[in-house]
Amino acid sequence: MDELKPLLECLIFVSPLPIGLKRILEVIGDSFTPKAVEAALENLIAEYDSPERGLYLQEVAEGLQFRTKPRYSEWIKRMKKTAPTRLSKAALETLAIVAYKQPVVKGDIERLRGVEVDGILRTLLEKNLVRILGRKEIPGRPILYGTTKRFLELFELKDLSALPSLDEIKSLREDLIEEDETE
Repeated sequence: MDELKPLLECLIFVSPLPIGLKRILEVIGDSFTPKAVEAALENLIAEYDSPERGLYLQEVAEGLQFRTKPRYSEWIKRMKKTAPTRLSKAALETLAIVAYKQPVVKGDIERLRGVEVDGILRTLLEKNLVRILGRKEIPGRPILYGTTKRFLELFELKDLSALPSLDEIKSLREDLIEEDETE
């Protein structure tokens, strides 16, 4: 265990993408038992959750990744001098449809939104938030779209089951409307 936690820390740190238990076990081979690895990961998550740390371990895209704590975002933005990923309202609406309805074809997205989405889908593909899953086995064989691991990372989701339910969204929307009416 003395050697395992630092090893796991290193693997998570150097991995360009969130790294899952399966990949960790592939890398370390038979050096440690899966149970020991899981226990060490839980221990690391707890250690990095402490208030004196600037980083925490987040489960995103079916793996673990180091993230900076939000309270330090102002300084990190100054250092990186990069604009955060910005999406228009139309792009967010389209992305939400893809996330909840996937696999989905462009025609279904356009029916739900009531407008063409060619340019928006192209933008979402370029930003690696949406990917082509294949073709639907119907006449014309339209392209099927789905979300990517980058989508999960950006929205800090472990997997698609972490998306809020449509009932939760409806409830939140009603709460926001009530707040606006009382102000």
